[in-house]
Amino acid sequence: MTKIKVWDGFIRSFHWLLVIAMATLYFSAEEAMMELHFVAGFFTIALLATRLIWGFIGSKTAKLSALIHSPIKAFKSFTETDEKPGHGAAGSYMVIAFFGLLIVQLISGLMNSDSILIDGPLAEYVSSDTVDFAGWLHNINFDILFYAIVLHVVAIAIYSIKGKPLVKAMITGSKEQQSPTPAKSVTKAPWLAFAIFAVLLIVLMLTWGKEPLSYLFS
Repeated sequence: MTKIKVWDGFIRSFHWLLVIAMATLYFSAEEAMMELHFVAGFFTIALLATRLIWGFIGSKTAKLSALIHSPIKAFKSFTETDEKPGHGAAGSYMVIAFFGLLIVQLISGLMNSDSILIDGPLAEYVSSDTVDFAGWLHNINFDILFYAIVLHVVAIAIYSIKGKPLVKAMITGSKEQQSPTPAKSVTKAPWLAFAIFAVLLIVLMLTWGKEPLSYLFS
């Protein structure tokens, strides 16, 4: 067995920070804590935007191109062992689906409005029909996103039973492979990604997030 580094520090941080962000978004929506909801939403936008940028300039296993696989390869991945580092073919489809659902959720949230107190920062720039559609889409898309998360957790549990500790790899960044030959490094130092995230987060909080933040800390 040879241990290789698969996930860089930003990818691992992205994964767990996204879990926290999604939990915060759900809790704040259920408790009608909309200021916290918007702040968590802006945090998620900065996080996801950085992940997509890192998908072009980051580690080999972080590249968006590494998520492109044929449907045939995805089906074969359920029965065949893939020694390549990174997401398997089937897992890549799930990641792409998550990215799509998150983008829809975040954009619709920016245009959402309760028509009384809370407006998304883009609501004033679109028609009332678009705002109504965004509100409907925001709610229905969350249900789809919730079921996707459940499916993701079930898949992780199944892979764990089959001896593939995906959670451990996303914590340590490393995985074991059968080949005794040391693999070439597929990860990059994550500091540029963290810098991009910090800049995006600061910009969002100083613009759209200024009002909800002042309310939360008042």
